[in-house]
Amino acid sequence: MSRKRHRLVPDTFGLKRRREPRQAEADPLRGESGSARAAVAELVQLFPRGLFEDALPPIALRSQVYSLVPDRTAADRQLVRGVGATDGSRFPASTPSLRHPGGRPAALPFSRRQKELQEQGEIRIIQLGFDLDAHGIIFTEDYKTRVLKACDGRPYAGAVQKFLASVLPACGDLSFQQDQMTQTFGFRDTEITQLVNAGVLTVRDAGSWWLAVPGAGRFIKYFVKGRQAVLGMVRKAKYRELLLSELLGRRAPAAVRLGLTYHVHDLIGAQLVDCVSTTSGTLLRLPET
Repeated sequence: MSRKRHRLVPDTFGLKRRREPRQAEADPLRGESGSARAAVAELVQLFPRGLFEDALPPIALRSQVYSLVPDRTAADRQLVRGVGATDGSRFPASTPSLRHPGGRPAALPFSRRQKELQEQGEIRIIQLGFDLDAHGIIFTEDYKTRVLKACDGRPYAGAVQKFLASVLPACGDLSFQQDQMTQTFGFRDTEITQLVNAGVLTVRDAGSWWLAVPGAGRFIKYFVKGRQAVLGMVRKAKYRELLLSELLGRRAPAAVRLGLTYHVHDLIGAQLVDCVSTTSGTLLRLPET
């Protein structure tokens, strides 16, 4: 009996040939357990601390979390809870999955909810400023450690320490009002000015300030340029689409200072590219306009 004939026999008689077990490829777009906290922990590991001399706390973006937890409703439930954020942003209602066949889902109303993890004191959310939807997520202990280090020995160190001890544990908002700062927490106008000088607060409008990270301006600059550069890599590809594995295997352009993987998570979660499952792997495609 020929070798070819021998191979056909098991199929002819309905017998199944024993297959060698294959190790499933890890999907870089999915979290291990659908946990938003686990997603944030994974994403901050991608943050290039050395690029900023370890002066910044590792920052993950809310959009990046959605790339690892495609069920946006579940992600938002874990990151947000309750009522009362004062950032004034508005987001459309969410649909369950990043790859929902019916369209491109958006996020839950962020302004109507506070962070569940933030209520537990684990994370802080900051408004990054270059986009209304751009929110950074930072573990609270990392934030406090870097802020204290940045203000050590400075004239505003006392005001910063007071802020971290009194305001940060008690208030989970993205921004703070003047009456809140002066009447509730007992800050003088001069102390608020010191917090602005320290980079812990940035002016939102008259009598209102965003929570901020000292020295984050350089990160925002790198992030915006890197996002456009990675998006350009997909745009220049044939048919304006590129396999994820091929993209991650390429040499990053000089403008991509934060790493290709860091930016790809953002592009997917921010819905700047569509994800298409193929036999060759995940395909990233620019959405039709």
